[in-house]
Amino acid sequence: MATARSAGEAGASTAEYAMTTLAACGFAGVLLVILRSSPVKSMLLGIIQKALSLA
Repeated sequence: MATARSAGEAGASTAEYAMTTLAACGFAGVLLVILRSSPVKSMLLGIIQKALSLA
């Protein structure tokens, strides 16, 4: 038997989705800053060049 939500929990699901989306956007922003840094960029470029030279 399904239970009905009380009036105080009516928007709980929407708020949870909003907080999850906000956290995901924040995490994506941090990753973007890390991946744009010079040491990480040169490391990734080295990995790609090494992989292409093996083919």
